[in-house]
Amino acid sequence: MNIHHLVTMANQIGSFFASYPDQEEASSEIASHLQRFWAPQMRRQLLAHVAEHGGEGLQPAVLAAIQANLVRLTPAPARGTATTVGL
Repeated sequence: MNIHHLVTMANQIGSFFASYPDQEEASSEIASHLQRFWAPQMRRQLLAHVAEHGGEGLQPAVLAAIQANLVRLTPAPARGTATTVGL
């Protein structure tokens, strides 16, 4: 999926939760939405964009939510993917 489209969608989620008076709760809800409703590949692309480009184009609240919840948002490796164990 096009990263610009993913950024737009993530920002729409952030805009929805921007009205929350508790910004910590808003951040948690942004991450929860991404985790529950975005396919693993979409999250991988968004996380790669944050890592490689500093999350260019993301609203500050969305970027902060992603950075604060990296472990939670990182999908498990796909089945059949080789992993290095014991290194």
